[in-house]
Amino acid sequence: MGTQGETLSARKAAVLRAVVEGYISTTQPVGSSHVSEIADLGVSPATVRNEMLALEQAGYLSQPHTSAGRIPTEKGYRHFVDTLSDVSGTLGRTERQQVRVFFDTTHSELEQMLADTSALLADLTAYAALVVAPQHSTATIRSVSLVDLSERLVMALVVYENGSVDKRTIEVDRPADSVEMARASTQLTDLLAGRPASALRDRELAHALTPLAARVLESLADLSDAEEQLYVGGAASVAGLFDATETVRSVLGILEKQLVVVSLVRDILDRGLTVAIGSETGVAPLAECSLIVAPYEVAGQPVGSIGVLGPTRMNYPQALAAVAVVSQNLGDRLSAP
Repeated sequence: MGTQGETLSARKAAVLRAVVEGYISTTQPVGSSHVSEIADLGVSPATVRNEMLALEQAGYLSQPHTSAGRIPTEKGYRHFVDTLSDVSGTLGRTERQQVRVFFDTTHSELEQMLADTSALLADLTAYAALVVAPQHSTATIRSVSLVDLSERLVMALVVYENGSVDKRTIEVDRPADSVEMARASTQLTDLLAGRPASALRDRELAHALTPLAARVLESLADLSDAEEQLYVGGAASVAGLFDATETVRSVLGILEKQLVVVSLVRDILDRGLTVAIGSETGVAPLAECSLIVAPYEVAGQPVGSIGVLGPTRMNYPQALAAVAVVSQNLGDRLSAP
């Protein structure tokens, strides 16, 4: 999940886990009596208090001024996340069924499916959910077809192997008959099928094409430069996750910046992380947030990513399980013929 920190004794680790789990479930600072009850350590409350003090001195816990209890720090959350074992059981049967039914019954175009997937993930976790669409430049072209709109207007439809479709309306020099249209469609599909979208920029490919096909190819050149599309679900629920209005405003502000979020998700995955906690995101307005991310794959290749954004006190086991199940099902759905 991240870099393994210093090792804690089994007892300290159990105390830390009890504080993290207690704080996640109640959002209130956790006292030693609560830890004694739920950690089942077989030691006196005084010993638990000493362990909590040691964990505070080591930077895993902090004590809010107004409370006798303690709350986890970033370091405490990081240890908790890094020592989680299998989390798959933390997503209930009902939720798993909900995911299965969604992907079994969705027949939308890719864009709508990804938007609906972000809403599904937000519903499962009660956090803001992010879905980054497959990257255009690496998407493989399946076919190109032309549709006659009017005398001088043609629509080109570029269909990709990942299920996405690009549409482009093109003005042509003269009317084209159905034979020309069919021939141009066939030429373009023969030329481009199986190639990445970046092939649309290859001027060398246009030499053997009919004038109509060459004009269409020229008009499609910039499609491969399109930014990765971001779908955000459950942004409204962010308002109830943070105490300070200013925090809500700054988090919502970040969620509206598509390029920032897409870059952040990619950066976290590039660093080999599944979870970025607080300052680990590298984005100041997200200092009180954690982000869980995972790629989804088509034919064994990562093509896009999904994630959830919530407060640092998020329910990590449940959110990790939801992200894992949804990313697996989304990849499977996109890989299906």
